[in-house]
Amino acid sequence: MQNANLVSPRGWAACVLAAALAVTGCGSGTPASADEGTKGIEAHFTVAVDGHPASIQVAILPSEQERGLMQRPDLGKDEGMIFINAAPQRLSFWMRNTPEPLDVAYIDADGVVVELYPLLPLDERPVNSHSSRLKFALEMPSGWFAANGVRSGARIDMAAVAAAVKARGFEPEKFGIR
Repeated sequence: MQNANLVSPRGWAACVLAAALAVTGCGSGTPASADEGTKGIEAHFTVAVDGHPASIQVAILPSEQERGLMQRPDLGKDEGMIFINAAPQRLSFWMRNTPEPLDVAYIDADGVVVELYPLLPLDERPVNSHSSRLKFALEMPSGWFAANGVRSGARIDMAAVAAAVKARGFEPEKFGIR
């Protein structure tokens, strides 16, 4: 078994390239600005889900999406994370290193909840979507959707999602969000 802390020469080259792109920007989903007002992944934004306010973090970068809510034992009852994808696709989530039970809503480009699934703590089995037309996934504490009467067909406030994406320093239009 390899030591996970070792980085190959190819890995170092990828890190250097990533750092260079972060400094110069590449225009394809990278932050629009690095000014003082740009918020990071730790920022929370209020987004209504079928009229119910949720305090969510916005995961846009691949590294943010890979980490998700891992190792977060402190999630508040109305806190969650939305995962933003540039193009419609099938989605798949798992619960590696995630100690709290969650529920996930798979959402289309119009902000309509298409599918809802429970996610069990530390379960590494993928929870795959049936639809291939999904752009967003919203993870919330287990039971949140049911407690708020959110079912398939419910809508999320896409204007609030667009504002959150913009506050993160990204251009919502690049993700098809208006």
